[in-house]
Amino acid sequence: MKYRSVFDIIGPVMVGPSSSHTAGAARIGLMAGKLFGRTPRTAHITFYGSFADTYRGHGTDVAIVGGIMGFDTFDLRIPQALEIAREKGIEVIFETSDLLTDHPNTARVLLEDELGTFEIVGISIGGGTIEITELNGFPLKLTGGGPALVVLHHDRFGAIAAVTGVLANHQLNIGHMEVSRHEKGMQALMAIEIDETIPAEVLAELERLPQIERIAIFGE
Repeated sequence: MKYRSVFDIIGPVMVGPSSSHTAGAARIGLMAGKLFGRTPRTAHITFYGSFADTYRGHGTDVAIVGGIMGFDTFDLRIPQALEIAREKGIEVIFETSDLLTDHPNTARVLLEDELGTFEIVGISIGGGTIEITELNGFPLKLTGGGPALVVLHHDRFGAIAAVTGVLANHQLNIGHMEVSRHEKGMQALMAIEIDETIPAEVLAELERLPQIERIAIFGE
């Protein structure tokens, strides 16, 4: 595991009680909410392992729902996240599973509205640090060791070249890249780890590309 600062070791600024069960859960929710890109009608959350055993007492439930709504780890609204979600018309469904997973602090978040669905699986590995292991059925291993672009796009000729071309034009170096698709011509995924912070103007330029469906930054 790579640490970027001492704060990654001692833990984030957060609403408690637990960096792994609260802050980590909020960050999983944040990633799901960013990539869904709008307020969901339904949030179906499945907890596994230790999350399943303690999610109410450790605030995992309010943290992950707060994250979905865009609340960061230190947002004082997190304890009221379930009430705020109801006010926003979001139906929240919690489920626990006894299926064995690779890590005990695992959550699956399925967001849905009339326009579609989005699903993400994340694990909280301690100190508020998370890994994303699955996105819309695409296997991933994003650790947050450095900034990463997560790009959902149409599987079309030139899509990968268009994204990497923008990064090259701004002299941003790619440290690692994963690409995958379920079916030719359908939805595809790029996960691109960058060596440095991604400027807002680069993100805006990428969002204007015609092939892009959704884009988010992970690990900043």
